[in-house]
Amino acid sequence: MGYDESLAASNPGARSTHIAILSFEIISVPVSDQEGAKNFYRDILGFELLRDEPMGPESRWIQLSPPGCATTIALVTWFDAMPPGALQGVMLNVTDIEAEHAVLSARGLPLSPIGQEPWGRYAMFNDPDGNGWILREPPAGELPGGTPA
Repeated sequence: MGYDESLAASNPGARSTHIAILSFEIISVPVSDQEGAKNFYRDILGFELLRDEPMGPESRWIQLSPPGCATTIALVTWFDAMPPGALQGVMLNVTDIEAEHAVLSARGLPLSPIGQEPWGRYAMFNDPDGNGWILREPPAGELPGGTPA
């Protein structure tokens, strides 16, 4: 089940409409140990545990979210094409990169030094499985979603 470019090319009128996506809801984070990952995201990053329930005979549905965020993460172990550590480059926006960098460092999380790019100031870190995250302070005046003010 993949994208068929020839099908899209044969129906150019279909490109003039959009699908009605309401939100970006859940990001699957591939992990090797759901309990350890849950502890990391809750205790180190300060995410709120939304669900921890059995799912099928051998799996669990563990869902967390940064406080106040609509987008959540699910700690997954069941996608063969998504091994632990495969997620890279997801940005977590913060208002004060220095303060958050200091808090996370004090909790024992290794972070890169704070860098500067046109898209904001940032620091990178990995979860215990090697999933790569970017802590980002957007440029002044940028609206949520990356839209310039």
